[in-house]
Amino acid sequence: MSLPVVLAGARGHGRTHLRNIRRLEHTGRVRLVGVCELAPLSPRELADAGYGASGPTRPAGHGASGPAQSADFGELLERTGARIAVICTPIHTHTELALTAAAHGAHTLLEKPTTASYPEYARLLAGLEEKGTACQVGFQSLGSHAVDAIRELVADGAIGALRGIGAAGAWVRDEAYFRRVPWAGRRTLDGRDVVDGVLTNPLAHAVATALRIDGSDLAEDLAEAELEQYRAHDIEADDTSCLRLRTAKGTRITVAVTLCAERNAEPYVLVHGTRGRITFWYKQDRVLVERTGAGPVETVHARTDLLENLVAHLRDGDPLLVPPGRTGAFMRIVEAVRTGPLPEPLPADAWYSAPGEKAPRRIVKGVDALTEAAAESLATFSELGADWGVPPERVLPR
Repeated sequence: MSLPVVLAGARGHGRTHLRNIRRLEHTGRVRLVGVCELAPLSPRELADAGYGASGPTRPAGHGASGPAQSADFGELLERTGARIAVICTPIHTHTELALTAAAHGAHTLLEKPTTASYPEYARLLAGLEEKGTACQVGFQSLGSHAVDAIRELVADGAIGALRGIGAAGAWVRDEAYFRRVPWAGRRTLDGRDVVDGVLTNPLAHAVATALRIDGSDLAEDLAEAELEQYRAHDIEADDTSCLRLRTAKGTRITVAVTLCAERNAEPYVLVHGTRGRITFWYKQDRVLVERTGAGPVETVHARTDLLENLVAHLRDGDPLLVPPGRTGAFMRIVEAVRTGPLPEPLPADAWYSAPGEKAPRRIVKGVDALTEAAAESLATFSELGADWGVPPERVLPR
C-alpha cells in the first residue's frame, strides 16, 4: 500500500521534490495527499506536475482538483493522515516544521541544512527521539553508491595512505539569486538565525560528502576548524569561503567554494593518497581513480533516492542513509559559521561585474583557479597568496 505524503514547500527547489514524489507514485510506493504553501499552487502548477483535472494523468486517490492544500502544516497533516512529510522550506523553519510533523506521527525528509544552529539541531534530535519518528536529511550526494566505493578503495590501500581530502565548488550566481526570497544570503532574518552562506547551503554537499568519505560525520568527529569567509555581494552571509578541518582521526579536510566563479563547474571531492588520488564529482556520481604505475580508471555509480530510502526504512527496516545524527559534524560547522567572525567584504578591485541571465553577476578575479588550488594543496586562500586573503580564524572547538 502506498504511503501518504505531504509536501511543505512546492515552489523553487520544492518542484524537484514534487516531481520526485510524482515519479514514485508510478511505482506505488507513495501518494501525494497534501501540499503546504503560503499561497496554494495554481491549477497550472499542479497540472505541470501531473496533478489535477488538467494534468496529463491523475493518480488514483486524487480528486479532480488534486491534493489537498493548506498554509497550516499541522492542520494539513491532521486532515490527510500523512505518514511522510517532505519539508523544503526556508532554513529557519526546519526545526519547527519537522517537530510539527513528528507531533502528528509523520516521518520526515528534511532538506539540508538540518537546522540553522546547533541548539536548534539538539532540540530537533530530542523531539524526534521523544516522538519516535524517523528523519532523513536531504544531502542527496550521500545517496550515491560512489561514496561507499571510494571508502572501500581507501580502506584497501588503493591510493596508499590517506594524506587528506580536498573539495572545490565554483558556481555562478547573479545578483537576482540573492533577491529571490527574503532569507537568501542572510545570516539572520527578523531575529532568527538563517545562516544561508555558500558553505552551509548551496555548496554544503561538498562539506558533507568530504566528511562522509572520511567517516567523520558525527558531532564528536571534529577536532579543529579554521575558517576564511568573504563576500563580494551586498549580503550578510559568505559567497566565497575556505574551510579547513582536522578530524578526530587526524585527517585534514579543506573545502574551497564560491558563488562568484568565472564559469560554472562541477563541484568535486578530491581524496589524496601517498600513491594516487580519487576525484569524485558528486552531482554526477562520477569517480576517477589515478594511481601510481596504473592508468586512470573512471566509473559512474548508481544512486539511491533519499525519499525511496525513507520509504524502505519505514516498510522494510532498511537503514537510513542520512539520519540527523550523521549530520552532527556538519552542524558543528554551521554553528562555527553562525557564531564566528562576519564574512570579510572583498575590496572593489578583487571582483568585477559581468552580465548574467537575469541580473549582473559579480566575479572574484581568479577564484576558479584558487578553489582548485586549495583542494589540491589543502591550503587556504590566504596561504595560497590571495591579495584579499585574511588569515583563517580558528573556530573549533566551541
